[in-house]
Amino acid sequence: MASSILAHGIPVDPPSPAIRAEADERLAGLATPPGALGRLGELGVWVAATQGQLPPAPVENVRAVVFAGDHGVAAHGVSAFPSAVTPAMVRTFLSGRAGVSALANAHGVSVRVLDIAVDDDLDGVDPEVQRFKVRRSSRPLHLEDALTAEETQAALDAGATVAAEEIALGAQLLISGDMGIGNTTPAAALIASSYGLPASEVTGRGTGIDDSSLIAKQELIQLALDRTGDLAAFETLAALGGADLAASVGFMVAAARAGVPVLLDGVIAVACAVIADRLAPGAAAWFAAGHRSTEPAQSLALEKLGLEPILDLGMRLGEGSGAVAAVPVVRSAAALLRDVALLSELAL
Repeated sequence: MASSILAHGIPVDPPSPAIRAEADERLAGLATPPGALGRLGELGVWVAATQGQLPPAPVENVRAVVFAGDHGVAAHGVSAFPSAVTPAMVRTFLSGRAGVSALANAHGVSVRVLDIAVDDDLDGVDPEVQRFKVRRSSRPLHLEDALTAEETQAALDAGATVAAEEIALGAQLLISGDMGIGNTTPAAALIASSYGLPASEVTGRGTGIDDSSLIAKQELIQLALDRTGDLAAFETLAALGGADLAASVGFMVAAARAGVPVLLDGVIAVACAVIADRLAPGAAAWFAAGHRSTEPAQSLALEKLGLEPILDLGMRLGEGSGAVAAVPVVRSAAALLRDVALLSELAL
């Protein structure tokens, strides 16, 4: 099932154009001054169109999945932290003590963590966490392809299966989170390769690296771009991504094809959204940008995708945290479009 959902190049139907038009009309007719709701009004229209109903239903069942994986580039000076942090953080997610856990608890969001390519056996962890594991760490992308074609497909299929499982549990809105030391490097490379950008425009500080490490990271990304050249979407993902990122791509494509919207997080999620939209043209219409990351590649990609971030708080935590922080705004937008009286209903 997953492979058919992920068939390359088949367009995705957009959120309901008819409901969008009706929602625009309802927004214009609300008992508020024209334009007074700003972005909230636009977001409410998007929610209604993705649901295919007006007024929109309350956005109650929001489900986040954190795809965890290590990256070979982490051993080449691109991060301020060692790869040992990745398995430690997986355990922290499972204990409910990570940053995204706190936000999710505050906002009633489900969080699930999966080991897709963590470079650790994670002894003692629930086997369900490793059910979709593809490999231990992805290869250093500046030296060789991060994944084989078979590994890439396995990760894509895993993500699609996970999306189907979350949708079966009633998800109205999905969030793809990430955990993996070094993962801003493949994310930046995927965005640069997809849009023909040099490493100098996409390289950010990730976990907070210093100036010399930033230069080294930029040079490494440029080496990767020079090594690979122009590639189709699947081949780009295999060469420059990682199993955790590929799983996120599969998750997003499957969600869009199933008609379930995705709230994007930072540069990792947005890089995956770029590839998802290349694999399944039109998928980006099902995505909303939860927040603006401090990573330059994220803002560049959001502009290309035509997405404006809901929040801009200077965050760069990852984990899906920025998207989860934006969930109350999405709920507010749906509530306004649903519950505010129409001007025509007022007794004037």
